[in-house]
Amino acid sequence: MRTYNEKISIYHGMASTTALNFSNNFFPIFAITILGATNYQVGLISSLPPLIALLMTIPAAVLLNRANAQKKLVAMSVLLARLMFLFIVFVVYLPSFSLQAWAFLAIIAFISIPNTVANVGWQTLISGMIEETRRGQFFSDRNRLLTMVGLVTTLLIGILMRDASESIVAYQLLFAIAFLFGLLEVYFLLKHEEDVVKVENDQPKKKSMDWSIFKHTHYVWFLAAALFFNFAWQMAWGLFNIYNVRIAGATIFWISMFSVGSMLMQILTFPLWKKWADKYSNMHVFIWAALGMATTPFLVTLSTNLYYLTFIQTTSGFFLSGTVLILFNLLLEKSPEQSRTYCITTYNVLLAFVAFVAPQVGIWLLDLFGMEVAMYISSILRFLSAFGFLYVYIKQTKK
Repeated sequence: MRTYNEKISIYHGMASTTALNFSNNFFPIFAITILGATNYQVGLISSLPPLIALLMTIPAAVLLNRANAQKKLVAMSVLLARLMFLFIVFVVYLPSFSLQAWAFLAIIAFISIPNTVANVGWQTLISGMIEETRRGQFFSDRNRLLTMVGLVTTLLIGILMRDASESIVAYQLLFAIAFLFGLLEVYFLLKHEEDVVKVENDQPKKKSMDWSIFKHTHYVWFLAAALFFNFAWQMAWGLFNIYNVRIAGATIFWISMFSVGSMLMQILTFPLWKKWADKYSNMHVFIWAALGMATTPFLVTLSTNLYYLTFIQTTSGFFLSGTVLILFNLLLEKSPEQSRTYCITTYNVLLAFVAFVAPQVGIWLLDLFGMEVAMYISSILRFLSAFGFLYVYIKQTKK
């Protein structure tokens, strides 16, 4: 039996997944096809949000730590972020392509401010609402159900807008629908039951940062391995967008099919990763997920055939499901309970820095060596990151 908060969290996740599928998935193709964005600007679509997150995570954590009730703060942050979708609808009415592209990027950057508060708040909020013994099963089930919702919505978009890749109205419709589902997302966030801790006037205020978290070696080693993995992983994100749209000529339909194939595989394999993680440990199993992720950039460059690329995206969904499920569980597992908010905050700050730098490094390698070499380097670094987790696993197993 699921608890009330588990059910509401799943409903919230469904609304959130739908809102993001109607928007974020199509930001790159919208920028390239409608706004005439350059490769550098396409790279900024991936880099700007983490840069803002880097600047905002610590203020967000301070705000959340001092709030008696985090739920309302998280919900209002989500509402502000989703309101920005309406501004994107009107970007195309600006007088020049250059102005449209930069205005779009400015909106993407601004969205990241409330998103940062929402992300840090949600991670802390949900970790307190779900018992540790239920987390593995709950997140496995939740991820599978949300991926099913994502699959259906993305497939629907791909079919209905098959021939609308160059239609301005089609993108405006997508972003308007995303806003409506954002309102539903806020509604379900507010429906969660949160234990509000009353703060007495004479109670000392919470610290902005607890540096003692770096004395916990399990957390520190996980942090180092996870940051290197994320750098190698995210370095190729901008490259994939450029390769799929500019080189392979993917339309809205094919971008949707890439996502559908990946999500279908994730739905089928979430239970497998959960089962393996329970049997062999999160760290042990994540090594194999990271190794699998290393193959994707290399395999993508072998052909521009859209059916082949759909197949590669589908098979990569197997390893992506393991990455999505286990990486967050590892963060909670390696974070000491008494300072979990600080651990999550520190992880998000450093991850934001990595996520800002990584796509820019990918674009720099693209300009320097070309698409194939840039992808090969990404694969090599992903492969090395798997061995980083292997080193941490062996080190901690010995202890």
